[in-house]
Amino acid sequence: MQHVPDIIVYDATPSALKPVKSMQYTVILTDPDAPSRDNPEWSEMCHWIATGYPGQPKWTEHVHYKPPGPPPKTGKHRYVFLLLAPANGTTEELHLQKPADRKHWGFEHERDGVRKWAQGQGLVVVGELAFVAWSRLTWGVVGRKRW
Repeated sequence: MQHVPDIIVYDATPSALKPVKSMQYTVILTDPDAPSRDNPEWSEMCHWIATGYPGQPKWTEHVHYKPPGPPPKTGKHRYVFLLLAPANGTTEELHLQKPADRKHWGFEHERDGVRKWAQGQGLVVVGELAFVAWSRLTWGVVGRKRW
């Protein structure tokens, strides 16, 4: 995950909800645990925004990719990819506004930045993928093994 991931959008929806090949989609990566789950004062942290079309290998970056990299001693961080589509179903090119800041997606309060940003852009969630990462410098004991 240290490099921009390849994005492949494929159809796994019921026939009434088939994606439109000419519809531009948006993919984002966010960290709801910044700087830590116990102290999410920067939550959510914007790590990436890109747009593209199903079947296209290259997506256009709107916010440069910031690889996951939880700071030492901040525990496990959830990272969430969201696939967003225009709520109105338009096939016209999207003109997204960048968040004012990566922290809180430019909004004042923690934990709701990506939701507010997406609503402001007229986007709805159509897919998601989440994973957990932690600092290589974090040590703990599980049984007798270090992790």
